Amino acid sequence: MSPDLNPNPQMECPRCARVTSQPHYGPCEHCRSELRASLTRQGVAIEVAEYEPKMNVTPNAVAQKDD
Repeated sequence: MSPDLNPNPQMECPRCARVTSQPHYGPCEHCRSELRASLTRQGVAIEVAEYEPKMNVTPNAVAQKDD
């Protein structure tokens, strides 16, 4: 395999400046795990009020028609 086609070239982590071997440029595995641990949040259920149309909206006459 030629050096130009190395699937995991040596590169410097942009966050901690460690030399790592990874397929794409970006933070090393250690930095990624630190970021996941510090930035991960649990989802929160939010109560949303029921939709009420504005007063200037008129009901559809066909939908209101009695048979």
